[in-house]
Amino acid sequence: MSESEENGEGPPKDLPPFAQAMGQPLGWGGSDGAGGGAGGGTPPGQRQRRPPHPKHKGAQGGSGGVHRSPRALFCLRLNNPVRRAAISIVEWKPFDILILATIFANCVALGVYIPFPEDDSNAANHNLEQVEYVFLIIFTVETFLKIIAYGLVLHPSAYIRNGWNLLDFVIVIVGLFSVILEQVSHKPGDAHHMSGKPGGFDVKALRAFRVLRPLRLVSGVPSLHIVLNSIMKAMVPLLHIALLVLFVIIIYAIIGLELFIGRMHKTCFFIGSDLESEDDPSPCAFSGHGRACLQNNTECRGRWEGPNGGITNFDNFFFAMLTVFQCITMEGWTDVLYWMQDAMGHELPWIYFVSLVIFGSFFVLNLVLGVLSGEFSKEREKAKARGDFQKLREKQQLEEDLRGYMDWITQAEDLQGDDDEGEHEKHRLTAEELMGKRKPRLKWLRHASHSTDTHGGMGWDPNPNTGTPNPKYRDPKPLNSGTPNP
Repeated sequence: MSESEENGEGPPKDLPPFAQAMGQPLGWGGSDGAGGGAGGGTPPGQRQRRPPHPKHKGAQGGSGGVHRSPRALFCLRLNNPVRRAAISIVEWKPFDILILATIFANCVALGVYIPFPEDDSNAANHNLEQVEYVFLIIFTVETFLKIIAYGLVLHPSAYIRNGWNLLDFVIVIVGLFSVILEQVSHKPGDAHHMSGKPGGFDVKALRAFRVLRPLRLVSGVPSLHIVLNSIMKAMVPLLHIALLVLFVIIIYAIIGLELFIGRMHKTCFFIGSDLESEDDPSPCAFSGHGRACLQNNTECRGRWEGPNGGITNFDNFFFAMLTVFQCITMEGWTDVLYWMQDAMGHELPWIYFVSLVIFGSFFVLNLVLGVLSGEFSKEREKAKARGDFQKLREKQQLEEDLRGYMDWITQAEDLQGDDDEGEHEKHRLTAEELMGKRKPRLKWLRHASHSTDTHGGMGWDPNPNTGTPNPKYRDPKPLNSGTPNP
């Protein structure tokens, strides 16, 4: 028995009337019921139906179909008109387009808003604050419709169970809470009250949550789902790479402490004063291969804070780590190289900084890009596979529905043909019965006619079963006979 027969449900209501009006229930779901026989029979009184196939939606929270819970808010079943209307609205494509357009308009409104100090504002900001109420109403209606359609929290596919929906819900709740506080704390007699700051209570901290509304675009754009899911999935591998980067920074910071400690605090001064001889001072060396002070009346002395405001140096472990990290990011690493070259010569600085950039930047930091690229490729393949599977499932469902309808029509036509054959058989049997009743009479008439032709005037019993003379049926003597009658 097929799976559709075990469900014990009746045929769909959109079948032709003659298929629903047949006396014996029809099997739903395949060739077992269409072919008849032992496998296609159905016990009387038991209805059959194919298992329900849930509808699926395209770009919601990422990723897969939306399985609706049997109940929403403890009272709304799937056949409830209110819930059916909510499901139809939230799964309507123009509704998604409207929400995305509203989010985009809200982003534009946040971008053109001009903050003023204290309670100052202008007419443009006041109009934008009024438009914010429209945005909040639209987002609130969307939230309530989705809660009615999918449930709040108890079902696995409920509204808040999705992370992006939870973010939308928090933004809407904070917006409603700020509006309520604004209306409660607003003084009716305050003529100078502007909507940007309610009188008596400052809700600017709550309104700062409005900057999170552009993140709602992520829940409506599937490609952004792929990017953010890739970043989230790459967190654990990135943690391992971060430990490797930290290890490299610590090793090179310790080497820098051994080689370059105190080298960045000498520069050229005028002789007999603490005035620096250069507008943009740089390190110098007392002797050796470093930079020498070539101007007249200048000398290389210490007591200089160092380049970059005294931040770039190897005087302690933390400054050394900061300098190494700057070089790994390749942000101004050549300046650090030239400063160290001026302080102590060419050999060690070139070996140190070139090896640091090659190993730390070209290899270690690029591992981060490799991990992100790999996770992005995986998520993209998963999204493509989900899309292909969804299309294949919808195609198979359509073919299965069509095959089921054709089976129903075929079974209905077969049963209607059997009924027609039964009617013809009944008429044929009735005609044979009538012919059987008339057959003895016709046989007697044929035999009587034959006997008359053969025996002439003899008194003969026309009964074909006896064949003996009957004295009651003697022929009279011929009128032309000359023999006297006794």
